[in-house]
Amino acid sequence: MGAGMKPLLVESVTKNFGGFNALNGVTLDFEPGERRAIIGPNGAGKTTLFNVITGVLPPSAGRVVLFGRDVTRLPMHRRSALGLARTFQINTLFPKLTITENVALAVQAQTRLRYVCYRPWRAYRALTERCDALLTAWGLWDLRDARVSELSYGDQRQVEIVLAMATQPKVLLLDEPTAGLSTAETAVVTALIKQLDPSITIVLIEHDMDVALHLAERITVLHYGEKVAEGSPEEIKTNPLVAEIYLGAGLT
Repeated sequence: MGAGMKPLLVESVTKNFGGFNALNGVTLDFEPGERRAIIGPNGAGKTTLFNVITGVLPPSAGRVVLFGRDVTRLPMHRRSALGLARTFQINTLFPKLTITENVALAVQAQTRLRYVCYRPWRAYRALTERCDALLTAWGLWDLRDARVSELSYGDQRQVEIVLAMATQPKVLLLDEPTAGLSTAETAVVTALIKQLDPSITIVLIEHDMDVALHLAERITVLHYGEKVAEGSPEEIKTNPLVAEIYLGAGLT
């Protein structure tokens, strides 16, 4: 990435569904290594924004630029190859496979071995070493042979983040990483996010205002598909429009 180049730009993005504007002229730019939270009430357009950035949905207008390259019309896998990764609000793990097997699939997908079907993945030393390193680094080694279906929901969310990290992303989008978690599980996942490589640009949608304020250096507020506020956590906490939108839901 060249000096001064933004890892991610969203320029005047609009997304229409029939006569409904889910996004209306949203412009955002992100700095290398930035921690940004996207917040807003239900229906604000947060997940639609992520879907446009990652290529799940095409924008009706505007463009998405990744590391100086216009990726607006590129498919998801091409954006992933450029360094973009994402987790989803509802987990997308393979429940009948073990943690190790889930991680192996994520690692294999980033190599030429994704096209190889005639040998078991364990036959490739580089692949097994990468899996073992990830499991060890993220504290999952003792659970490596557990099936995903046997894990708590909090552990599953941790595995999802590890799978995203297996792709060695430069920009990581986290869609409500603490949704549905207990207070204790939220603390664990929050700590995991905080220890991610500081060079990675992290953008998260977060319903829990305390988590958003704790993790983010900068916060963007969406409302009815438009960006209505942006600033530091302290600026957002004291913004009267944001307080009105949230009807006093713990901003002060």
